[in-house]
Amino acid sequence: MEEQYVAVPFSLVGFFVTSRSVEESIRTDLTPEELEKLQDLLAQYLFTEGVRVALYPSVVPPDQAEEAVNELEEIVFGEEE
Repeated sequence: MEEQYVAVPFSLVGFFVTSRSVEESIRTDLTPEELEKLQDLLAQYLFTEGVRVALYPSVVPPDQAEEAVNELEEIVFGEEE
């Protein structure tokens, strides 16, 4: 029987305080290695073994949330093809 996986959106609710605009406050130079390390840390500390985490490191307006989830799904399920 083929093992089936499910992608479940989750969020960490928080805030940041800045005197600059949102666009100026979020790093745009995050490397793929840094993002992978952050994803691994969240998976290690928040979930049980075997759970993979994919992040979308930006502020996503509500009207773009579906697109962001589709991109995350591709990150999680597209790697092993």
